[in-house]
Amino acid sequence: MPSSSGLESIRKDYRLQSLLEKDVDAYPIKQFETWWQHAIESAIDEPNAMTLSTSTPDGKPSSRIVLLKGISDNGFVFYTNYHSRKGRQIEVNPFVSIVFFWKELERQVRIEGEIKKISSGESDEYFSKRPLESRIGAWSSPQSSVIVNRELLDKNVADYTNKFVGSQHIPRPPHWGGYIVTPTLVEFWQGRRGRLHDRLQYTPVENDTWQIERLAP
Repeated sequence: MPSSSGLESIRKDYRLQSLLEKDVDAYPIKQFETWWQHAIESAIDEPNAMTLSTSTPDGKPSSRIVLLKGISDNGFVFYTNYHSRKGRQIEVNPFVSIVFFWKELERQVRIEGEIKKISSGESDEYFSKRPLESRIGAWSSPQSSVIVNRELLDKNVADYTNKFVGSQHIPRPPHWGGYIVTPTLVEFWQGRRGRLHDRLQYTPVENDTWQIERLAP
């Protein structure tokens, strides 16, 4: 067996906080917002970074990091290229999972749900607020496509920069916009000593209420 290079000795005992049923909100998004505020106040680097997992119709998964850009009562919003690999997989299989890991707080949030595009107006509004380079980049990159070299990408950037030079308004590309993940399951994980972590799982029941259950670590 190949050497594990000391991997088996990498270990951290979690002991910062606990997660008890009496302390959590009845609604998972409200509970997420509480934890989100803790993450912001803790000055964690990019607390909105989340792992998004999509899959093909026959269940072959793929994952990548994307950035959370909105939280509403209906779910979690991010933006991307609709023609990217994840966009194509979402088109044929609208069920995804997202995971946040805030190691400084010894916390993880795991979300499963259904995904759909947000409105064109909402995507337009967000796109208009992006930095200029990001707006040019959205036009320039055929995301997830094989390209011959970096020079092709640089040329696209130069071409679109020239196209929009002096323009007061750069329109949103039709292939770029937002998605919202509406949760059907949310799990909050708090690290505890001896690997006996706290795990509380929310699942929906009737009349817009949620069942909260404790999972074994």
